[in-house]
Amino acid sequence: AYWTDGAQVTPPHDTGIIDCVNAITDYADAKIISKEEAKEKELYKTVGEDVDDLYMEALKKEMLHPEAIEAQRDRIKIVYSPFHGCGLEPVKRLLAELGYKNVFIVPEQADPDPEFTTLDYPNPEDPKAFEYALRYAKEQGADIVLATDPDADRLGVYVRRTYTPGEGSQPCAGEDASSFTYEQLTGNMSGMLIGEYVFRERKALGKLPENPAFVSTIVTTRMAVPIAAAYGARYIDVLTGFKYIGEQIKQFEATGSNHYVFGLEESYGCLAGTHARDKDAIVAVMLLCELTAFYKEQGKSAWDAMIDLYETYGYYKEGQFSLTMKGAEGAKEIAALMDRLRKEPPKRFGDWTVEEFRDYKSGETLALATGEKGRTGLPSSNVLYFKLTEDAWVCARPSGTEPKIKFYMGVKGTSLADAADKLNILTETVRGIAE
Repeated sequence: AYWTDGAQVTPPHDTGIIDCVNAITDYADAKIISKEEAKEKELYKTVGEDVDDLYMEALKKEMLHPEAIEAQRDRIKIVYSPFHGCGLEPVKRLLAELGYKNVFIVPEQADPDPEFTTLDYPNPEDPKAFEYALRYAKEQGADIVLATDPDADRLGVYVRRTYTPGEGSQPCAGEDASSFTYEQLTGNMSGMLIGEYVFRERKALGKLPENPAFVSTIVTTRMAVPIAAAYGARYIDVLTGFKYIGEQIKQFEATGSNHYVFGLEESYGCLAGTHARDKDAIVAVMLLCELTAFYKEQGKSAWDAMIDLYETYGYYKEGQFSLTMKGAEGAKEIAALMDRLRKEPPKRFGDWTVEEFRDYKSGETLALATGEKGRTGLPSSNVLYFKLTEDAWVCARPSGTEPKIKFYMGVKGTSLADAADKLNILTETVRGIAE
């Protein structure tokens, strides 16, 4: 459900809508009109080609280096899967209009299929969902592998680890393209790759607005903080859910305090520009293909660019796990666990000391070293957050849709291996405290 600004509904409208739904105790009380009457009252409208055309125009306004696309249009190779969903037509149209010559659609997953027969679960976060796409990528020697989820608001990404010496993406004589290796980018990684590129190149081109803002959720990578600082942007944390990022855009426009440039959440959703007020995988596809072409002009792969980010801002790595507790008894256990963590917050998580404890339900923060209390400044939500030393953090929240309690955590290391080791240690520490 979306509000008048095009963003998902946020408080108080969300509870207002549900109150109206819950007030209906008999379906006979629900008001019903015919399709024809709905059309007459303009309550039923078909989104047609005129809107598609405007959408394509809006996306292209977010381009930064069309000359890089022009230079690499014949060389860059892109493999894309819509996971049997609605991303196929907009992605095909956009990449064709931008001039990419080598876009390969995964044939087994191109057509709409309500059963998703080629997938266990059509989730771009799941490596198993990329079985067909990666096989096809190796056959084609692709530079980048992309897959949108069925409603095309989230984007999964694999990138070729390095470029093979030789002409473009082609293997050298005697080399088998099937030997190419691909790295999966998490939603945090792809979001940082796009976000940093947008801020850096907008600034270089003189297109960064005054008082720029970078918006992210409290469970998203902390790498966003130093990136925002590097480009003089205001960094803003919001609660989990892209509707809160959309809400910030509305507030910026109402107050004139800032100009939204980029926002993301860890679950593979991001938005560059304000043509939409929700996460948009199509603009993410466009920018990832563009930055791949941009870096290829410099003799780099997208993976090389990711390593450059790590070297500049630190090797941040994030993870999560869930504990499932079913039934009424499970709900009580989840509530009891949250109550224990709230009333007796840990002062340490293994090697990491808790610097600040945030209870988003009460809205209070507590600095453990000084005892100083403050406010989160965010709406009330049953979420607990522990800010740790060394840029590490832990967050706990019950799922709103499943009988689970979710734990998110992040660390900052000195290398990929160091970050991975630290994340494993922190994850097991949190698991021990939770279980």
